[in-house]
Amino acid sequence: MFEYEHIIMQPVFFLFVAFSFLLTAGYLWGRRQNKEISLAVFKDLMDVIRPDDHTFTNIGGAIGYHAKLFVKKKGALLSRADATITLLPRHSLLYLPISKIIRKYDRLFITLYLKHPPPEESHLIEEKYNGFRGSKIDNPQRLNREDVKWGKFDFQMYYESMAMRDHFARLMKKNPDPGTIRHIAIVPHQKKIFIFMIPQKANVARYLAPVYRWLPSIFPKGFEVGRQ
Repeated sequence: MFEYEHIIMQPVFFLFVAFSFLLTAGYLWGRRQNKEISLAVFKDLMDVIRPDDHTFTNIGGAIGYHAKLFVKKKGALLSRADATITLLPRHSLLYLPISKIIRKYDRLFITLYLKHPPPEESHLIEEKYNGFRGSKIDNPQRLNREDVKWGKFDFQMYYESMAMRDHFARLMKKNPDPGTIRHIAIVPHQKKIFIFMIPQKANVARYLAPVYRWLPSIFPKGFEVGRQ
């Protein structure tokens, strides 16, 4: 008789083997899913921004990726766009349910580096997202605030002048569904525009492109956002 036959014949052993197989299969499936999402997201970013050069970097195993998109065209509004995507740990079946409770969804942070500062600070941010640690608005009391409805979501609009309020209003009127966009932040002293959205395959370009095309309208005439 095999020395450990009494162990491998126990029901708990078969459960252990089945559970191990499930975790391994889940790990492979999750890594593949996250890679597919990141590739689809970065393809959409390339299609929208159309950079002259780019780099992609893995920054967190199966859950973190970073892209730098360089715009070299003379007269372009921006010089570079950075994008960081953080994904749910789909490769870890044990931690995934906890992560969904804590983090809820994948996240895409886009930073546009501008060649010229925008006219004023302003924000268009979904109300529920406003408490997220990455969405802090410095000294919001110095800005005008207005609660607005964008699609089926409650947003908060922060602005200094009525001109910026009207820019946001035109954006929402022309694009009545924000889709997965949760925050647009215009920060003059950093010469940056931040966009936060929930990355979904086949939806990043759909909802980012209208915002990207809208950006030159807040600047004096003569600027372009990138390659045409």
